[in-house]
Amino acid sequence: MPYRELGGTGEKVSSIGLGGWHLGLKKVDESLSLRMIRSAIDRGINFMDNSWDYNQGVSEIRMGKALRDGYRKKVFLMSKIDGRSKQEAIRQLDESLRRLETDCIDLVQHHEILRYEDPHRIFDEQGANAALVGARKAGKIRYIGFTGHKDPHIHLYMLEVARQNGFHFDTAQMPLNVMDAHFRSFGKLVVPELVKEKIAVLGMKPMANGIILKSKTVTPIECLHFAMNLPTSVVITGVDSMEILDQAFEAAGTFRPLSDAQLKALLAKTEKAASRGEFEPFKISSIFDSTAENPAWLGEEPERLQSLMKQ
Repeated sequence: MPYRELGGTGEKVSSIGLGGWHLGLKKVDESLSLRMIRSAIDRGINFMDNSWDYNQGVSEIRMGKALRDGYRKKVFLMSKIDGRSKQEAIRQLDESLRRLETDCIDLVQHHEILRYEDPHRIFDEQGANAALVGARKAGKIRYIGFTGHKDPHIHLYMLEVARQNGFHFDTAQMPLNVMDAHFRSFGKLVVPELVKEKIAVLGMKPMANGIILKSKTVTPIECLHFAMNLPTSVVITGVDSMEILDQAFEAAGTFRPLSDAQLKALLAKTEKAASRGEFEPFKISSIFDSTAENPAWLGEEPERLQSLMKQ
């Protein structure tokens, strides 16, 4: 398993990370999920992805159990929160800490930055970033990042609002795959900015939960290799069986930087299928937007704005 630098943090993480969402699915029983997590760690994956909202907390609970017996110290543990208000962010973070059975999460990210108002809510005086900065000072978390899957321009705006508030993110997570290269591309628009600012690039949805494979243009290994060929610190992939875990290790073990000719051929194969975004439905629909379906997760709007409405 190759390891890469996590942006400017000085941390080393596995080039492939274990996605947390699949670990809590109903079709994956608990014993299998624990076996997959521990097998992944034993074989060299040290980056663990999760989120407060995955499967009503089941994903975090299962990961917490798997990280007992000394496994916690072997991994770089990441989770995400949806709260935009300070109060809701604190509540969700404390719940994640309990579920994951740890007193410190290595990286916590603001989840689903999908709307232009999200950065403003997060960086309000009573916003979620104040909660995470406080948690970092208290030793509950070590690094802070953000995620999103909708539009690269919203990622760029999040970075701009962070700069306006004198804040530097450690990581940013986004979809990076063979289809993204052709349509509203995070890889083309956001990744260069992150590299410039030494913010770690976390790739997700390399196969878009298998949807990209339905285009019948690329193989799973090609999908993973494409994402690994970008300046990613880690490519997070979902695993719901031991066979899929083996596939991830095969991709890591066989990866070599793609030549210009290989890259050109791969992009040529996917250009037509990618042109309208249908194999990246998270960009063109609300199907993947869990915070849109559950607006209460975001918490209250800033008090100062609510008071203006009452005047």
